Amino acid sequence: MLSNKMAKAINEQINRELWSAYLYLSMSMYAEAKGLKGVANWFFIQFREEQDHARIFMNYLNARGAQVELQPIAAVQTSWDNMEQAFADTLAHERVVTEAINSLAQLAQDEHDFASQSMLRWFIDEQVEEEESVGDILNTLEQLKGLNQGLYMLDKDLSTRTYTVPSPLAGKE
Repeated sequence: MLSNKMAKAINEQINRELWSAYLYLSMSMYAEAKGLKGVANWFFIQFREEQDHARIFMNYLNARGAQVELQPIAAVQTSWDNMEQAFADTLAHERVVTEAINSLAQLAQDEHDFASQSMLRWFIDEQVEEEESVGDILNTLEQLKGLNQGLYMLDKDLSTRTYTVPSPLAGKE
């Protein structure tokens, strides 16, 4: 059985994931308004992934007989100085999410909750990928500084990103 403390912490993470989705949707709409459809695509896929992450946590709570308790989602930023700032904010945000996932993993370890530890392993690995992906984009933006077509080139590259259902949800939706 899942402890009340773990259920509460996971419900808080569900809210974080949904807030993240809302943030990435805002970033997607900002990029689209700037005519950067590839960047908008990248952020929209992030939006979908964060919704999926929330769903994975909800499925886990349901499977463990705990109540999903959805909370209000706080407002998010809606504009940035430039795309580099949007991606820098993304990396900073993903680092906060990583810390939250690590805190959940620590709680699961402290409570000897092996099922939660197993479930959280996927999220730990996912956060490494998330931070690396955004870091790569920021590195590319840095390399392209001074090139008139730099953002255009990145925009075209990001337009090729496609959505993939996370493995914990594969075949369940």
